[in-house]
Amino acid sequence: MAIPFVELNKINPSSIIELFELELIVGKHITTGNPNNLPTLYRFHAGANLNNFGEIEYQNVTYQRVALSAEGFEKQSSGVVSRPTITFSNLGGIVYNPTNGTQITMSDFLNLVNAVTPHNDLIDGKITRKLPLASSLDDANFTSGSNPFNTTVDTSNGTSDRLKDEIYVIDRKAIENRQIVQFELTAAHDLENRIVPQRVITRDLFPAVGRFI
Repeated sequence: MAIPFVELNKINPSSIIELFELELIVGKHITTGNPNNLPTLYRFHAGANLNNFGEIEYQNVTYQRVALSAEGFEKQSSGVVSRPTITFSNLGGIVYNPTNGTQITMSDFLNLVNAVTPHNDLIDGKITRKLPLASSLDDANFTSGSNPFNTTVDTSNGTSDRLKDEIYVIDRKAIENRQIVQFELTAAHDLENRIVPQRVITRDLFPAVGRFI
């Protein structure tokens, strides 16, 4: 994906839109085999579009509106890996099952996850932060039926005006109360507090390890 330098260098560039994807792991966050055919990918945003102040469509995919705050994504030159936080309102709801429109609070969401893996609290769930420019949003987001921020570039594929995706994993649940649920994220390559090896190597799997096991 090409960084849209031309657009960003304009005197009046398009706004950067913040979208999020939460990817769950079957067997850890969802029952093994996913017998209820629950989605493993949840898409959401904290803003509104210019049509109905609700869902945002990007690349023909819908991102549901969720009351959240995301902070700490700034890059640092000191070499310290950022550990951003994402905070969900525990008063509103997130659509857990799009098939029937079931909407639940984040605490209820965690209860369902913890029923599969006790005390998991969405740890190891993957968060992808997408940063498209307003010029690349689908036409369906606008009352006029066309994107007014980009009239010269074909935005049907949504890839021409977009910054590089940022991928994180949920490292821990920091706060949970009646008002909010907050998670601390870490970069996928940040291995702090990881135990090595995470899998015992034996000769029946890897004959070359020797005969000392």
